[in-house]
Amino acid sequence: MTHSPTEKLVQMANQIATFFDTQPGDPADGIAKHINEFWEPRMREGLLTHANTTTADLSPSVIKALPRIRRAPQAA
Repeated sequence: MTHSPTEKLVQMANQIATFFDTQPGDPADGIAKHINEFWEPRMREGLLTHANTTTADLSPSVIKALPRIRRAPQAA
């Protein structure tokens, strides 16, 4: 089964949440830090754009992390 790019981003974000949900501290901090450090701007923007439409497929920890994820810089 093939996934759309957005579905893949959601799946990856939820997998990151699964890991950070088992770690001490606030999982949202770890999720946002990981995504900000390792995802390219287009990936972050894709996740944030998707979340503007629906968060039904995102884990609660990813939803909590969304405001901490950096948006892609706007082209001049």
